[in-house]
Amino acid sequence: MSNKLEKKLILKGAIVAESGIMIGGTNSAFEIGGTDKQVIRNPINMMPYIPGSSLKGKLRSLLELSEGTISSSGRQKSYGPTHNPQHIAAQLFGHIKHREDNNNESQQASRVIVRDGELQNPEEFEGKTELLHTEVKAENSIDRITSAANPRFFERVPKGARFNLEIIVNIFKEDKNADKYLDTLFYAMNLVEDDYLGGSGSRGNGQIKFELDSIFEKDAEAYKTDGKGKDVSNLIPIHFKSSK
Repeated sequence: MSNKLEKKLILKGAIVAESGIMIGGTNSAFEIGGTDKQVIRNPINMMPYIPGSSLKGKLRSLLELSEGTISSSGRQKSYGPTHNPQHIAAQLFGHIKHREDNNNESQQASRVIVRDGELQNPEEFEGKTELLHTEVKAENSIDRITSAANPRFFERVPKGARFNLEIIVNIFKEDKNADKYLDTLFYAMNLVEDDYLGGSGSRGNGQIKFELDSIFEKDAEAYKTDGKGKDVSNLIPIHFKSSK
């Protein structure tokens, strides 16, 4: 990979909660009356947010699952990200040096940067939820022998919450698959929409949808001048276009 950056594609929009989202912070089960699992919050304003690492990891893992490129290693077959530079997921999200790489390609940093998503509409939940901008979901696990119920309480961000979305894709001068990277990112976003983000997705949590407001292309000249770049929002697929 060339180390000369040609341009950046900057995608901005929102992540919309279609169901409650559990992105865990710390446990508080030791507190009397506390929830078994809390959501992660900004320690300054105490608002819940979506870590960029959570979204990025989900995008990559689902892409690798759909491409059949999940890597296995070790005696106990530990499964993790692919580091084969021939795989599109490794090209897009980065890889370390691969022992089977005959071209001796060095490790590559991720082309994709995913920002933390701050809550956009906290005012819609003020005074309406049990906790600050979040709700408590009660679940029961059942003892298969005695049929006794073991209640558990989980904190989650309620349906209707909107979070900032910003994803940056770095394109380098000698990239051979430059046109494919953005399409692959959209493909991975589609996969996430039909899966879940956060925990307990099989129990109804974590359904989201993406809404994109804009895509800007910034090359070196843009950064040297006004820094605005070229509006290429026409590249947004109809499915992801914001309803605003």
